[in-house]
Amino acid sequence: MGNKINDPIARLMGLRYKAHPWHGLDVGDKAPEVVNAFIEMVPTDTIKYELDKASGYIRIDRPQKYSNVVPALYGFIPQSYCGDNLASYCMERCGREGIKGDGDPLDICVLTERTISHGDILATVKPIGGFRMLDGDEADDKIIAVLRHDATYRGYEDISELPHIIVDRLKHYFLTYKDMPASDRESMQVKTVEIVATYGREEAYEVINRSLEDYRDHFNSLEEILNHV
Repeated sequence: MGNKINDPIARLMGLRYKAHPWHGLDVGDKAPEVVNAFIEMVPTDTIKYELDKASGYIRIDRPQKYSNVVPALYGFIPQSYCGDNLASYCMERCGREGIKGDGDPLDICVLTERTISHGDILATVKPIGGFRMLDGDEADDKIIAVLRHDATYRGYEDISELPHIIVDRLKHYFLTYKDMPASDRESMQVKTVEIVATYGREEAYEVINRSLEDYRDHFNSLEEILNHV
């Protein structure tokens, strides 16, 4: 399945019905240099939201129990998938074995100077780097991007150019956002979350391309998309 919807019937359906954010939106014809990002959460959210894969609506996952909030717009790249190609690249780069993709769309954080009050929106963004994150034995990369034409962040071309405090805040959030009280940990099998590397723009492009390839490999027919959700 390609990245664009060229079927006239599919396009007509898109006019009448809301497109599924994961499967029905376009990643953009300039990917990976410029991509569309579907935003699930914004920094003012005190509730963790995530995409309901079956319906395409935003679902309440859980209230944030602690004071940590996502320090950037947070969502995913449409028509991406963290599968075998991405996992293989992760193992190659970090020198570990037994890693698999997490089976979700590729996550993305978007930096902007503006206060955006809600999620469930589409943004055109420019990737500048990412975190190679492992959630147990699963590759869970986080692409870092800037909002295109943003007055403050548009000049940044690589994550190495960002102030260290911004990168540190993003890292801290992802290393702590799954924390829970000891009583909850005793009743659940909790995975170890690690950020094993911070990478720049060119490697982010490779991660995005592999996730798009994984999507095409995994969802190569409409029937498989419907079976997945």
